[in-house]
Parts: sequence; C-alpha cells; structure tokens
Amino acid sequence: MGPAPRAVAALRRRPRVRREPPEGGARAGPDRELDRQAAAWGQGTAVRLRVRAAGRLGPGSTSRGTGGKRAAVETVVAALLARGHVLLEDVPGVGKTVLARALARSLHADFRRIQCTPDLLPSDVTGVAVYNPRDLAFEFRRGPVFAHVLLVDEINRATPRTQSAFLEAMEERQVTVDGTPHDLPRPFFLVATQNPIELAGTFPLPEAQLDRFLVKLSLGYPDAATETRVLVAQREAHPLTHLAPVADLTGLKEAQDAAASVHVHDAVLSYIQRLAAETRRHPGAAWGVSPRGALGLMRASQALALIQGARYVTPDHVKRLAGPVLAHRVIVNPRSRVQGVDGRTVVEDVVRRVEVPVEAALR
Repeated sequence: MGPAPRAVAALRRRPRVRREPPEGGARAGPDRELDRQAAAWGQGTAVRLRVRAAGRLGPGSTSRGTGGKRAAVETVVAALLARGHVLLEDVPGVGKTVLARALARSLHADFRRIQCTPDLLPSDVTGVAVYNPRDLAFEFRRGPVFAHVLLVDEINRATPRTQSAFLEAMEERQVTVDGTPHDLPRPFFLVATQNPIELAGTFPLPEAQLDRFLVKLSLGYPDAATETRVLVAQREAHPLTHLAPVADLTGLKEAQDAAASVHVHDAVLSYIQRLAAETRRHPGAAWGVSPRGALGLMRASQALALIQGARYVTPDHVKRLAGPVLAHRVIVNPRSRVQGVDGRTVVEDVVRRVEVPVEAALR
C-alpha cells in the first residue's frame, strides 16, 4: 500500500552543488521532524521529498521570497506531485514568478518564461519549422514551451488562438506543429498567472481551459511581520541566490508515482463524489464540478497526504484542497453573481453541508 520503493534513493541522486550550512551548525528542527516521519513510513518512500523539497521549499527561502505563504506553497507543490498545473491569480509583485523559479531551481529543472501579449503567436510558444538550405529540409526549432517548468505570465493577455496552444501541452504533454507531434519534457509543469485588476484588453480564459488547471489560488499580500522579514532577507541578496537543488527530475518522477499510490479509502472517495455532486445541485451554481474536477481533488489530496507524511488520505486533506481545486470549475448563475456569490463561496457552502466520514474508520 506504501508508495514506490525507489523514491528515496532516486531523490538522493541529486547534483553536487555548494550548500550553505544551516543556521546554528546543526540540522534544523523541522528537518529532524520530517526525517522522523519518513522513518515511520519505512526506507522505501518518497516522504524524502517533504524533507527537502516541500519541507525546505515551504518554510525556507522560497516561502520568505513569496511573502511567507507556506500553505500556498504547499498547495503548489501538491499540484506538482499530482501532475497538475497551477493558475495564480493575483496582483503584481507578490511572488508568483519567484515561486515558479524556486520550484525549477529546487529540482534542477529547465525553466522558461513566456510573457503573454495580444500579438503573441502560437508559433512563438510551440516553435516553428525552419528551412535548412544546407540539408534541403525543414528542421523544427523548439519554442519556450519545451521546458520542465513553464511560467506563462498574464495568460489572459494572449488571444484565444494563442491560449489554445497551451491546451494540448497541458493535457497531452505534447504540441503539434505542421501536423507533426512533438513530446514535451517529462515532467512538465505549467504555472500561469493573471492580473485580476487590469482587465482592459484581456481575453478571459474559457471554461474548458480553466478546467485544465488542477489548482487556482492567490498568494495575497503578506502581513506586516512577514513583509518585514522579506525586506530583511533581501537586503543583500535574493533568496533564490542561495536556494540549492533538493532533488533531481528522476526523484520527482518517483515521488509523483508515490503520491498516486497513497491509499484512499472508499469512504473518502464517496465524500469527494458527494462534494462534486452537491456543487451541481447548489442553488447558486449554473454548472457544477465535472468528473475531471473530482478526480483532480482526489489526486491532489493524495499528494498533500504524502507531503504531510500521512499514510492515507483523510477528509481534512480533501477539505483543505476543495477550494483551490474546485472553486474555479463552478460557474455561478447570474442572480447569484449579482449578489456577490462566486465559485469559492459555493464550494465553502458545500463543504459545510456535506457529511464528513469518520477518520477512525479510514485506517
């Protein structure tokens, strides 16, 4: 029932890089606790990802660089482990780009960034076939979509034609140019952003494309104490300067396999199904969550359970991710929209109303 036995060994195969010694000289307290959780699983588990990737990435340099939003960082890491994609909707300057770069650097992965504008063409994303006169043949020149971690900045400023270029990449992990499919690197993780303030000249994402994102969330502004810590931490250097790789891509793939094997009890599966079904019957919703959304909630909950060192998915894992995974999939009817109801409001109401299974029966 446990995750893939080669996960820990794979995560230890990481590149040799210079590492800064931890403050105080000894291993940090959170790492000791996470090592203890890993030992409780046994030697063949991917909880090591929590020890280094999610453990250090969340409360460490990356969390400080993004305003200390540990819960948001943990949700993004869960989406990565669940092989999903993330849509960050927030104002400029709260750490969206830093978060994507930190994930790529922590995994020693290839990172690319696309700044969307109305004149961006699909070929600017996928690549183009160029004629080579020496070989008397066309050769394919890859676009920026060929990366392990792709940041699509202000995706709603691209035209629908260009937005559609991302659909195949997100769902099929490939792009088709001149009728020829080209596989993307594995793993492939897309982080898209959009600005909720400046909407003039933008093209809202259609529901079909929104449904391709496993998670939609906002980082939000930090509180006063956290913002002060960010200023102090970046007086001399950016936190990314000292962020060392904590795993390699092979280890990430093993961890993704491990997340998919986390046990989900039938009662939790029924709970997820009832949450999705209730959104379809909610009086404020015109359209509820699709079966793809319910499946995404299950996968994300498995990943979150793995990150937190749990052997099985609990209702708390499901409730924690219900908003980020389901809210953007709910289409609110016009009457409710006028009253200020949105998808998150509907999901929060559904979570309160649906009966939660008893955790003691899930083990």
